[in-house]
Amino acid sequence: MKVAGAVGRALHAAGIEQVFGVVGSGNFHLTNALVAAGARFVAARHEGGAATMADAYARVSGTVAAVSVHQGPGLTNAMTGIAEAAKSRTPLVVLAAEVTRPTSNFYVDQEALGAAVGAVPLRITSAEAAVEQAVTAVRRALHERRTVLLNLPLEVQELDVPDGALAQVAPPARRPSVEAVDSEVAALAQVLRRARRPVFVAGRGARSPAARDALEDLAEHCGALLATSAVAKGLFHGNPWSLDVSGGFASPLAAELIGGADLIVGWGCALNMWTMRHGALIGADTTVVQVDDDPSALGAHREVHLGVTGDVELTARRALEATDGRQKGLRTPAVAQEIAARVRWRDVPYEDAGTRDRIDPRTLSIALDDILPAERVVGIDSGNFMGHPSMFLSVPDQDGFCFTQAFQSIGLGLATAIGAALARPDRLPVAALGDGGALMGAADLDTVRRLGLPMVVVVYNDDAYGAEVHHFGPDEHPLGTVEFPPTDIAAVARGYGFEAVTVHTPADLKAVEDWVAGPRSAPLLIDAKVVKDHGSWWLEEAFRGH
Repeated sequence: MKVAGAVGRALHAAGIEQVFGVVGSGNFHLTNALVAAGARFVAARHEGGAATMADAYARVSGTVAAVSVHQGPGLTNAMTGIAEAAKSRTPLVVLAAEVTRPTSNFYVDQEALGAAVGAVPLRITSAEAAVEQAVTAVRRALHERRTVLLNLPLEVQELDVPDGALAQVAPPARRPSVEAVDSEVAALAQVLRRARRPVFVAGRGARSPAARDALEDLAEHCGALLATSAVAKGLFHGNPWSLDVSGGFASPLAAELIGGADLIVGWGCALNMWTMRHGALIGADTTVVQVDDDPSALGAHREVHLGVTGDVELTARRALEATDGRQKGLRTPAVAQEIAARVRWRDVPYEDAGTRDRIDPRTLSIALDDILPAERVVGIDSGNFMGHPSMFLSVPDQDGFCFTQAFQSIGLGLATAIGAALARPDRLPVAALGDGGALMGAADLDTVRRLGLPMVVVVYNDDAYGAEVHHFGPDEHPLGTVEFPPTDIAAVARGYGFEAVTVHTPADLKAVEDWVAGPRSAPLLIDAKVVKDHGSWWLEEAFRGH
C-alpha cells in the first residue's frame, strides 16, 4: 500500500467521516482512499468554499471534519476558509498535497502559510511514520480544538508503507474535561451569592445540550438572565429569561438589562469587543467573571475580576452545589413581562422604509421568519445586511445558527449553509447573503443543486458593498468603487437549476409560501431588492476602532 492510500484509510479509522474538497492530481489518490475506507466526500467548486463547508460541518456536527486540496494553488485558494476555521478554533484537518522543490510552479511555503493564519502545520515525513503522523493530526485537531494543516509531499505519497501499518489505528479518545479547582469554584459561588442583578453570557464553549441544562439550572437558582454570544445564538431558545444575543446585535431591552447587571459571567465566552460592545455593556461597578477550559482565554480580551479554568457544564454543576439558597435576582414579574413583550427585534417598533421597488430588510426578515419552517439551520454571510437575518430569523437551538465571522470575510455564507445542512439534514437550510457575498460564492450554487439540498438562499441585494457605502457616504467620499449596476441574481440561480423569485414588496413573498408548501424539489433563491438608504444598526459597532 502506498502512503497516500494508507494515510486516507488511517484518517478514516481515526474518525474522519466527512471530507470536502476540490480534487487535483496531488490529492487524487488520498481522497479516493478516504472514500474507499467509508468517508463521505463532497466536491465543492472552489477550495475556499470547501474549507468553509468543512468548518461549518465540524461546528454543527461536533465532529472533526477534513478538507482535501491540491498542492500550491489548491491550498492558497482555501486559505480564507482555513483562516476562519483557525481563528474559530474549529477541529478541522486540512489535507494538502505538497511539492518540496522550489523550482516547481506549485511551490509555496505551505508550512508558513498555515502558521500565518493560526493553523497547526504538520507534515507526513516518511512511509514508516505516515500512519502515526496522520492519526496525530486528528488527535491534535480534536484535543487542542485546532485547525491542523497536514502537508503530504508528493514524493512521500508514492512510497510503500510497511506491512501491518494500519493494524493499530483507532479513533483518539475524546478530549478530557477540565475540572476547576475547589478554590475557584468557591470564589465563583461567592460572587453568585452576592449578585443582585446577574447575567450569564454563554459562548462557543457552552454550545451543547448538557452545558445549556447546567447553565439554566444555575441561572434559575441565582436569578440570572441568560444571553449568548453571536456564535451560540439559539442556545437558550424557548427559555422565558433569555435575552438572545449580547453585543452589537442585542435588542435595546437586552442591552439595557445586560448593561445594568452587577455581575456578568462569561461561560465559554471570550467577552470580546463584539459581545460586550467594546465594553459599553459592562458597568463601572460590574463584576466580570470568565469560565473557560483554556486558561489562555481568561482575560484575553478584557480584564476580569475572577477567572475560572474548567469545563462549562462541570463548573456550573459544582457552582450550583456550592451556592446556598435560591435568589430572585433579575427574575421578577416586571422583567418577565418586559422580556416577553420586547426582547425580540421583531417586537421593536420601526417605520417601514420600503418602496414600490425595494423592500425593507426588517420587513423581509420578519416575513421569512413566519413563512419558513421553524426547524431550520441558518448560515450567515458578512456585510451590511447581516444583522437582519441574524436577529430576525429565530432558530430552534444552538445547532440552528452557524456564524463564520471570526475573520469577517464576505463570501463564506453559502458554503457555511452547505456544511451546516449536511450536518443537520433533518432541518431546512437557509443561507442569508448579501449580493456581494452571493456573487463571490455563486459557483457553489452548483453544489447545492448537485447535492439535492432543499435550501433557501436569501440575497439581501442593495447592488453595493453596503457597509462601505454607509460608512464612507456620510462624509461625501466617492462611492463608485463600492456600488454596482443591478444584477439579476435570480436569473443566475435559475441557470444553476434553482427555483428563484425576485422580491420588491411583501406581496412578492407569496412565491416563497408556495415553495414551502410544495414538493421543494429544487432549491429556492430569493433575490430581495432591499432599500439602500440606511446602514444597519450594528454598523457603527463594526467599524469602530478599524
